[in-house]
Amino acid sequence: MAEIKAPVFPESVADGTIVEWHFAEGDQVSRDAVLAEIETDKVVLEVVAQTDGVLSKIVKNVDDTVLSAEVIGELTEGATAAPKADAPKAEDKADANTTVPPESVAAPVQAKADEQSHKDQSPAVRKAANTTGVNPADVQGTGRGGRVTKSDMANPTFKSDTGSVIATSVGERTEKRVPMTRLRARVAERLLSATQETAMLTTFNEVNMKPIMELRSEFKERFEKRHGVKLGFMSIFVKAATEALKRFPAVNASIDGNDIVYHGYYDVGVAVSSDRGLVVPVLRDTDQMSMADIEKGIGDMAAKAREGKLGIEEMTGGTFTITNGGVFGSLMSTPILNPPQTAILGMHATKERPMAVNGEVVILPMMYLALSYDHRLIDGKEAVQFLVTIKELVENPAMLLLDL
Repeated sequence: MAEIKAPVFPESVADGTIVEWHFAEGDQVSRDAVLAEIETDKVVLEVVAQTDGVLSKIVKNVDDTVLSAEVIGELTEGATAAPKADAPKAEDKADANTTVPPESVAAPVQAKADEQSHKDQSPAVRKAANTTGVNPADVQGTGRGGRVTKSDMANPTFKSDTGSVIATSVGERTEKRVPMTRLRARVAERLLSATQETAMLTTFNEVNMKPIMELRSEFKERFEKRHGVKLGFMSIFVKAATEALKRFPAVNASIDGNDIVYHGYYDVGVAVSSDRGLVVPVLRDTDQMSMADIEKGIGDMAAKAREGKLGIEEMTGGTFTITNGGVFGSLMSTPILNPPQTAILGMHATKERPMAVNGEVVILPMMYLALSYDHRLIDGKEAVQFLVTIKELVENPAMLLLDL
């Protein structure tokens, strides 16, 4: 008998909550299969089977709180699950020539299908169904093999007989109440804390995107062929921000009580939106990374965020953050600080606008930039100069190469 334990949580994580068991007691499992998912206030962790066997006991159920390395279940190593009920024997079947009324067949067949559907549902899905009144059979599943997950029940996409979304009838007033996930609750707590405990201000500027758009257009195919990754705009902004951080150390610093901590390294977090909430994975030592390294890093982090596989160590320790609301169409916003960091850069959508250039009106692709900063540490002059530096480097990318 082997104990199934929760992962060892970092010091910054006190406990977690079981959000889903992928197997039921008595099920056969194979080594490395994901048995359960545990959600902390920072990330969702997977519990995998260490060996082949049978899940003999579930100690901690869905929504139970678990501590670091706590036993959540038991696995019988090397065992084989009991066989399922045998199919009906030939002599028990109705004679092929016997006519059976359709209505007498429909009821047991539907009952069997409902029973099988119930077995295929995880405890979290069944609990959500009881809480919300939503029938999992009506929900489009996004899990393995089309299974309905807890997330599907929280934000259901209903399916009709043809698989399309069912529209709510006109005049119907519906509502549902679901508890916040730990991650979303933690994000809400941190955002509220940032607005209440910092002297946050935002300064704005605009950047002409034409130079880097032309640069990307000219070299994107050669870049992808050489490095195996597409050339985007984020890598240029990360490099520009890193250079600006070198020139203005206060923007790369943090406040710890009555002390100012100046970081001698540059770890830039890139905000990523996921189904479970906003996460900020961190690129380490961006001053030592090439643009190809940055693009690969961002791509890997985005994929992990979508799959819920980001590790806690990948989202801690950043010294500066960049968020891009432009991917959703935002024209301008005031990003909220990510404590204990003292500044965050907001990128936005690129729009063509008439601009005055050398006394003439020219249509240019322009982007608004926003820098929110903690005025307790960063003066307005520094904040403005920092943002202007990013603007100049993006508009003249050769300056990054020439170290100007």
